Amino acid sequence: MPEPLSNDLRRRVVRFVEAGHSRHEAARHFGVSPSFVINLMTLFRLTGSVEPRPRGGFRHGKLGPHRAFILRQVADKGDITMPELAQALGLATGTRVDPATLSRWLIANGYRYKKNTSGQRTRQARHPRRAS
Repeated sequence: MPEPLSNDLRRRVVRFVEAGHSRHEAARHFGVSPSFVINLMTLFRLTGSVEPRPRGGFRHGKLGPHRAFILRQVADKGDITMPELAQALGLATGTRVDPATLSRWLIANGYRYKKNTSGQRTRQARHPRRAS
């Protein structure tokens, strides 16, 4: 994703438009897109600032509040499948979740399982911080 344009350029664009020039004229003059100038002027009118809006950040997942339940299910039944886990979560908490989402959540939380060359599981899923 590209970086925001400099605040110096942003201030010059705002001064140019505030001096009576059109937004499209400002875009041509500074070599930027008309949508940039339009959005910049909207931001400036709303906030009085040319600072770019914050980007990115942490997105709160819906599985966080159910962490204890999910980990308990995995500990109680180490060979539970993702569809079974998704169904158990739905029945217990009413939270509908795709099995792939559960799989990514478990991987992000350090859970792995080993497969052999034929794709069969060789041992039970274990948390990396627990002793084998």
